[in-house]
Amino acid sequence: MAKVVGVRFRNVGKVYYFDPKDYEIRLYDHVIVETARGMEYGKVVMPPKEVAEDEVVRPLKEVLRMATREDDEREKANRQREREAYKVCQQKIREHNLDMKLIDAEYTFDNNKVLFYFTADGRIDFRQLVKDLASIFKTRIELRQIGVRDETKILGGIGICGRCLCCHTYLSEFAPVSIKMAKEQNLSLNQTKISGVCGRLMCCLKNEQDTYEELNKRLPGIGDMVTTPDGVIGTVHSVNVLRQTVRVVIEENDEKEIQDYSVEDLKFRSRKKKGKNQDPEGKEAADRKPEEKKPQDRKAEEKKPYEGKNESRRQENKKGESRKQEEKKQESRKQNDEKGENRKQNDRKHDSRRRGDKKGQSRNPEEEPSAKK
Repeated sequence: MAKVVGVRFRNVGKVYYFDPKDYEIRLYDHVIVETARGMEYGKVVMPPKEVAEDEVVRPLKEVLRMATREDDEREKANRQREREAYKVCQQKIREHNLDMKLIDAEYTFDNNKVLFYFTADGRIDFRQLVKDLASIFKTRIELRQIGVRDETKILGGIGICGRCLCCHTYLSEFAPVSIKMAKEQNLSLNQTKISGVCGRLMCCLKNEQDTYEELNKRLPGIGDMVTTPDGVIGTVHSVNVLRQTVRVVIEENDEKEIQDYSVEDLKFRSRKKKGKNQDPEGKEAADRKPEEKKPQDRKAEEKKPYEGKNESRRQENKKGESRKQEEKKQESRKQNDEKGENRKQNDRKHDSRRRGDKKGQSRNPEEEPSAKK
């Protein structure tokens, strides 16, 4: 176990663990801690407590000291300087005609760096912009591109429910949200109704997902057959997840009638998630008895010996093909060797002819008449 204290640097930022040492730290106190960016001014959102070693990232940084009045004034001055830096950066973006939207500016506590957060559709070449800003502020400049969800988290707003956005008030991290959650909760799949201010799926879909999954397990699916308390079999028309009621269509005397029942009063097969080694009935194939095997399994077992024979035949065919390929290679080598020998013989004949021609040319003309005589 390790003793830690939770510190947050922004309004709704991530909570980081630090070693409280021997300081008497209370909830909502301000402290000065050491981070990767240098000294930072943070707010205590979790008092000192013992946590497991797995939850702590080593090495654990320490709390340098409790914040003083001078530190509080310096933090207020930095907030004022951030507003001025925001205006200057926005003006420079217009001068360079860059297609980017400036979101926020942030000064580190020791004024060692100025961070500018922006959004853009693609990559932006802001090298000249960084040079201009560095010449104005005389410090390190960092431009960080963020997404639309982070933009909404920084700026804030009002959701369709009439309350402040969850990401701007209490959500420290974004949870993955999918369209499957909207289907599980029987919501309208209209994009405008299930999307938030940022244009992405609403984060609050994740809040009730576990509850809907647990409630849906007790309900039958639409179109399933159920048995009513009167012993009549009907078809599920619709379900109410929160009230746990089912609307059933019953046929009597060639007439259809819709009635509402509670889930506890109906008899039906409960929906179960299919596992990797499970069949639709929920029984594992490995745990089945030989007497309970299905016809499909029996056919598969009957096919096994034939499959073994087929595999042996395939292996024999592969060996025969490899032998044929080796024989072809040997024949091609012999043909190449014969062609080489023929070429050598032809070269020798040409050489002998050339030598004979040279000897005939080397004879004297005076010897020819004597030879004729």
